[in-house]
Amino acid sequence: MSRGFVKEDDLEHAGTDVPERPVSLHANYVTTNGYRQLEMLAETLEKQRVDLSNKKDDQTAMQQLAVVNRDLRYVAARLESALIIQTNDARSNTDNQTVLFGATVTVEDEAGDSHTYTIVGEDEANIKANKISYTSPLGQALIGHKLDESVIWLRPAGNQELTITAIRYI
Repeated sequence: MSRGFVKEDDLEHAGTDVPERPVSLHANYVTTNGYRQLEMLAETLEKQRVDLSNKKDDQTAMQQLAVVNRDLRYVAARLESALIIQTNDARSNTDNQTVLFGATVTVEDEAGDSHTYTIVGEDEANIKANKISYTSPLGQALIGHKLDESVIWLRPAGNQELTITAIRYI
């Protein structure tokens, strides 16, 4: 595009209008650890916001500030809507026999391999740490089932049968 068709003001504001992060329509269940993580993220973002606000002449900083402000709005909304679930309350109600939010579940797949997952809120989910969201297909397959029951995990790669071999609440 020729510079003749671009207004100077358009260049100054390029990249500062970032789309909002979508907020899930599911209930915002969080563990106490997940809530602490959101609080720490809010603190980190607020520090970044203050640092970037001091660089008003730097266009790159203003673009980064727009992203930080958007992320702060998202985290603030998640903290406000958080429903903290005490995992020790779930444990006492089920005697470790039923999978509920906050459970650490060990399953055995059809090949006999063992896998362990902790069921957490959407913002806390991290597959590298074996933390899955309660809204995920695997989380939904496990919740409500009991020790030694088999469940079907509906996945795009093909359904898989899993047997629950252990349930723990921390």
